Amino acid sequence: MSATAAQPHVLIVDDDPQIRGMLVRFLADHGLRTTEAANGERMFAALAGGRFDIIVLDIMMPGEDGLSLCRRLRADNAVPIVLLTAMNHDADRIVGLELGADDYVSKPFNPRELLARIRAILRRMQGAGPVSDAQGPGRGGFTFSGWRLDASHRTLHSPEGVLTDLTSGEFDLLLAFVEHPERVLSRDQLLDLAHGRVGQLFDRSIDVQISRLRRKIEVDPQDPQLIKTVRSGGYIFTSAVMRGDGP
Repeated sequence: MSATAAQPHVLIVDDDPQIRGMLVRFLADHGLRTTEAANGERMFAALAGGRFDIIVLDIMMPGEDGLSLCRRLRADNAVPIVLLTAMNHDADRIVGLELGADDYVSKPFNPRELLARIRAILRRMQGAGPVSDAQGPGRGGFTFSGWRLDASHRTLHSPEGVLTDLTSGEFDLLLAFVEHPERVLSRDQLLDLAHGRVGQLFDRSIDVQISRLRRKIEVDPQDPQLIKTVRSGGYIFTSAVMRGDGP
């Protein structure tokens, strides 16, 4: 049985021992396993020795900061990342999303807010919610332009059969598109369909996720053919979509 199926395992990366201790106690009281790491070196050591369902990563750390660590993690690891940030401007938060983070919480924060965001991501990773409820044959599988998306197992395979790593946010966004192909979707609709964030939302988060998604599924991300921008309207997924595994 996976850690997520039993007791989700959270890796807390923060140089402040008081914050780590507070989060360890609080998350443990709410049914989550935790492991602490004071810096990037210890984070990677923990990752080498165990499996984690989510990483809570502080940005402002001495030495290698959280943004650099997030970039390195995303090079070969799709584990969800929630950033802890003291940055208050949208542009700063967008940098974290652009580097591959799934969500962020601004310091000072209420631990209940962090818990809510962690649980929301874990639900998406487990396929909970209406997008993955069994509703007849083929509900969990989609094919488009040679790609194969499995909603039940949250996997995406390229036309060549290669498994493509997506963050939880990227996967949820793509799933929203394939469930509503050839329709113009506004940013607000996409936020709702992709189980938008708990708490404050901002439109640019969708733009960042789409930019990252295009880099993974478009032949030429600078001239996208699958996900097109609709001026003053939002976005449209242009490919025909077949439910099930295809022919």
